[in-house]
Amino acid sequence: MNRNRNRNQQPDDGTVEKTIHINRVAKVVKGGRRFSFSAIVVVGDGNGSVGVGFGKANEVPEAIRKATVKARTSMVDIPIVDGTIAHEIIGRYGAGRVLLKPASPGTGVIAGPTVRAIMDVAGIHNVLTKSLRSSNPHNVVRAVFNAFERMESPAQYAIRLGQDPDEVVSDYTVGERVWGAAY
Repeated sequence: MNRNRNRNQQPDDGTVEKTIHINRVAKVVKGGRRFSFSAIVVVGDGNGSVGVGFGKANEVPEAIRKATVKARTSMVDIPIVDGTIAHEIIGRYGAGRVLLKPASPGTGVIAGPTVRAIMDVAGIHNVLTKSLRSSNPHNVVRAVFNAFERMESPAQYAIRLGQDPDEVVSDYTVGERVWGAAY
């Protein structure tokens, strides 16, 4: 058995898996304590498609496997424009709030460890994030995915407003929207 096995596994299908959090849960029973483990895993293709899974089992590898299977079935697509997100948005779940802002090229991923793992597997290279209120990994992950589900591309935005999508997309630059006309 390879003891130096990396947590970030790359299976044959081109997806990247990252384990965000592993929690040991103790249940007190008559003979003592029973331990089980819960895991949060994100899976992405590095090109705007990402999913999250939560798994529970009596052993860590089994919990990670279950979470990975659930993550592969819950993939969502994210509109990526010039290596960043299309617009600023706040994701909400429970007490967790996560602010996601587009960033100009070269900024990198400014995020905490939970949000950074999600952005890495999603293929977002430039983004500014701030986790507000809750720091619980479960709530932060679900808040980020709430933001992803509500995010719309510039073409979807134009259709919603009843404008010509080609005209809006041709005028759309992330730099001007984030930093103003001086970009």
